[in-house]
Amino acid sequence: MSLDALRGFDMFWILGADSIVHALQQMSRNPATNFLADQLTHKDWQGFAFYDLIFPLFVFIMGVSLVFSLSREREQHGNAGALKRIFRRFFLLYALGIFYYGGFANSFEQMRLVGVLPRIATAYLFAAILFTCFKARGLAIACVTLLLGYWALMANIPIRDIDLDKEPLAVLAAQHGTTNAHELYLRTTNYVSGVYDSGRNVANHFDFLYLPGRKHDGNYDPEGLLSSIPAVATALLGVLCGLLLRNPGIADAQKVRMLALGGVAAVALGWLWGIQFPVIKKIWTSSYALVAGGYSALLLALFYWLVEVRQLRRWTTPFVWIGTNAITVYLANNLLDFDRVANRLFGGEIKSALNGALPGLGELLIVAGGLSLGILFCGWLYRRKIFLRL
Repeated sequence: MSLDALRGFDMFWILGADSIVHALQQMSRNPATNFLADQLTHKDWQGFAFYDLIFPLFVFIMGVSLVFSLSREREQHGNAGALKRIFRRFFLLYALGIFYYGGFANSFEQMRLVGVLPRIATAYLFAAILFTCFKARGLAIACVTLLLGYWALMANIPIRDIDLDKEPLAVLAAQHGTTNAHELYLRTTNYVSGVYDSGRNVANHFDFLYLPGRKHDGNYDPEGLLSSIPAVATALLGVLCGLLLRNPGIADAQKVRMLALGGVAAVALGWLWGIQFPVIKKIWTSSYALVAGGYSALLLALFYWLVEVRQLRRWTTPFVWIGTNAITVYLANNLLDFDRVANRLFGGEIKSALNGALPGLGELLIVAGGLSLGILFCGWLYRRKIFLRL
C-alpha cells in the first residue's frame, strides 16, 4: 500500500495539483506562493526543484515494483516467463507512448519516438532484464557502471563547437550557402569536449545526428537516446530498494533507517558530483540521477514508515486510487483533458462571476475541478476493481 500511495502522490501533481499552486500564486503573490510555484516549475537547465523529481520518482517506483511483480512471475513460470512478461510490457508501454504523442495521425517525420512513456518502457526493459540475471551485488555494480559510463561519454567525447539552441540551424545553413542543416553541422571543424550547456553537449548533439522523428526541443529531445542510460540506473536504484523491502530478514524499522541513510548519502554524493558534472534533468546527468534517486528513497522511507510501520492509512485513500491506475489516468487525462471537462462545468459565466468577486478564483475552480474529476475517475475504477495490467 505504501508503494501504491507513493505512486499516487507522484501522479497527483501531474494530474493538476501543480496547477492549483500556480493558480493560488496568480491570486496572491507572496513569499509562500512564490516559493511553492517555483518548486513546481522545472528548472530551465541546471539545478533541481521538486517538480524535477516527479519523473525520476516514477521511474524509481517502477524499479521497486518490478522486484515484487517479477519475483512472483519467476516463482510461477521461471525466467522464461519473466522475460516474456518483460518484453510484452516494454512493447505495450512503448506503443502507448507513441499513441500518447499522436500516434499515426502524424507522418513518420513528425512522430515523436521518445518521451515519458517510451523512457519508462526503456528503463523498465533493461532494469528488469538485469534483475532476472543478477543478484543485488551485480545490480549495484551495473548501476554504478551506467552512471560512470554516461559521465565518461559526456565528459570525453568531442563534439563540434555548435550551440544547437543559439540559432536555428536552417538559418545558419542558408547563410553558408546550403539548405541542409546536417551538412552545415558536418562542415564545422572546431571541436570541444566536457561541456554541458543547453544545446552544446554530447547528448543533445547525438539526438540531432541520430534521433529520427520530431524532437521536443527542435534539434534534440529531453528524453533522448543517450540520456536513457542513467534513467536505467535510476530504475536500478529502485530495484535495490525493492530488494531491501522484500527481504524478510530485516525488520521494518531497520528498512526505514536504511532507506533514509541511503537516500541522504545519494543526495549528498549527487550534489558533490554536480560540482563537476552539473545536476541537469534535461540530459539526466549522473549527478541528477543520484540526487533524484536519493530524494525518492527518502520519500519511500517516509511513506513506508507511515503506512506499513505506523499503520496510518486513512489519508492514503485518494493516492492509492491514483497509484493503482497511474498509467490509465495518465492516458485518460491526455485523451479527455480533465481541465477541459471542468471548464464545461464551471466555465463561462460562472468563471467570470468568480473572477469578478476575486481575481483568479475562476481559474482556481477550473483546475481544482479537473484534479477532482481525475481523482474521482480513479476512485470509480478502484471500487470496481478495474486495473490496467500490462
